[in-house]
Parts: sequence; structure tokens; C-alpha cells
Amino acid sequence: MKIHQLTVLALAGIALSGCATIINGTTQSVSISTPPVAGAQCTLTSSEGTWYVTTPGSVTVHKTKNDLNATCKKDGYQDATTVIPSKFNATTVGNVLLGGVIGIGVDAASGANYSYPDATEIPMVAVSGMTPPATPPATGATPVAPPAPPAKS
Repeated sequence: MKIHQLTVLALAGIALSGCATIINGTTQSVSISTPPVAGAQCTLTSSEGTWYVTTPGSVTVHKTKNDLNATCKKDGYQDATTVIPSKFNATTVGNVLLGGVIGIGVDAASGANYSYPDATEIPMVAVSGMTPPATPPATGATPVAPPAPPAKS
């Protein structure tokens, strides 16, 4: 009878392993914006691959313990780069209680025990001496004309 109970317990541990993999998954949506401008072309890279997004926008990336490197480009603006940090999730602690070493290994190998911030702003700076191209108004918005110069007396 003891062997049967130990077998059931061991199988339950294996079945419940990879807690973060099951609960959080191995991918994550990351939103990128580039104030004060929209329409920048951004490239995100990590050890898991390369992803592209036009701002403001979101892209689904594979999670890993490694940070994401982001580079954004737009005519009239200096290229902007930033590092999007990967952070350790506490979900893995559940593996110590339920899945043991196997669960921790599954989560570590899949990257599921890490995550990135859901949204990141990457500020863009206009190239000096150049007037950046106008950003088209948002759909449904009415463009506003600049004020007329004062009349001469």
C-alpha cells in the first residue's frame, strides 16, 4: 500500500511540475511607445529571437532570463535604445512545494519563471537642426491650424 501511495504522490509531483509554465506561459505581450512621436520602427532582441513593432504597439515575445534590447528608429529623430529588464517571478516558489526539482527545471528551461514589464516607453529626441516630420493626427481627430501672426499697426 505504501508503494502505491508513493507512486501516486510522485506522479502528482510530475504532473504539477512547471507551475509557472502552466500558469504564466512561455510568451508575453510587451507594449512599446515612443513619446513624443508615433510610427517609430522598433526591434526587440533577446537570446530567444528578434521581434519587430511599430509604435505605439505590442508584440508577443518569448520569455527568458535575459533582458530585451530595444532599438527604435524614425526619420527626423535620433535612434533610441533601451534595455527592458527580465525579472524573476515568484510563481517558481510553487514548484518547491508542488513540483520539486523537475518543475523548477521546466520553468527555468522554458523561461516561464521570468517576465518583462507590460509596457515600456522609449523616448525619441528630434535631430538638432531638423524639424521632425509632422505626426499625422489620430483617426477621427481634427487638425488644428497654428495661430495667425499678429497684425502690424
